[in-house]
Amino acid sequence: MANTESAGPTADVPPVRYRVSGMDCAKDAAQIERAAQSAGVAADDVKVSAATHIMTLSAPEARLPDIEKAVAVTGYGFDRIEGDGDIPPNPAHQDPAYRRALWIVVILNVGYGVVEMIGGFIAGSQAVKADALDFIGDGAITFLGLLAIGWSLAWRARSALIQGIFLGLLGLGVLGTTIVRIFERTTPDAGLMGLLGMIALVVNVISVLPLLRFRKGDANMRAVWLFSRNDAIGNAAVVVAAGLVAWLGSAWPDLIVAFGIAGLFLHSSWAIIRDARADLKAAA
Repeated sequence: MANTESAGPTADVPPVRYRVSGMDCAKDAAQIERAAQSAGVAADDVKVSAATHIMTLSAPEARLPDIEKAVAVTGYGFDRIEGDGDIPPNPAHQDPAYRRALWIVVILNVGYGVVEMIGGFIAGSQAVKADALDFIGDGAITFLGLLAIGWSLAWRARSALIQGIFLGLLGLGVLGTTIVRIFERTTPDAGLMGLLGMIALVVNVISVLPLLRFRKGDANMRAVWLFSRNDAIGNAAVVVAAGLVAWLGSAWPDLIVAFGIAGLFLHSSWAIIRDARADLKAAA
């Protein structure tokens, strides 16, 4: 266990901010905070915003190298932000080729998300609908990130707040319809479920390919892997649920996967809204 007492008093230490690259959801923010705490940082002295992807750290300057090494283990990129002014946009987003690659990711994610959502209704599968929600959510996050390039911290936080509310409403919709399906006792089309899940895996791989040429160092390569892995887990869960539905002749595997994906999505939405409100308060 890390000895947080060794961090020393930080009440009079000016906060240091880092831009975090490669974050995908609130779970990533919590992972980074735990890594900082393992280096002896008190829980109240480190905050990673799931809304603006900024880590705020209160620690003596002499201890920063050790803390930076600890958080670097997570695989995300950390760039220190100098000065107390507004936070400039990520320089990588100024590259037209990189922005085009991100637009490809947006189109693939949102496009297949809509297709998969329609397929979920046809197959009668809540897990497929929840997986489609994940695609649409990833596309929306990237889309708003592109729109917010060059915006001030306050406007980026407002953008994240709108995003969090939108994603939360989508998650509640899937959760509500899943609860309704418990009482309808209808078994989804396992074959179509499995097909849509397999196509989702392929789309995820295709979405990663345009970004690979822009990786710069181990941190960004790790970020690409994290995106691909996390999305693939949800796709694989849909495929497994389809197999269990076919084997058992029951809708429960489909419903359980849907509850799991929707629950994780709602948690991320809540964290984005919480952090966006905190960022807005800090900006004011």
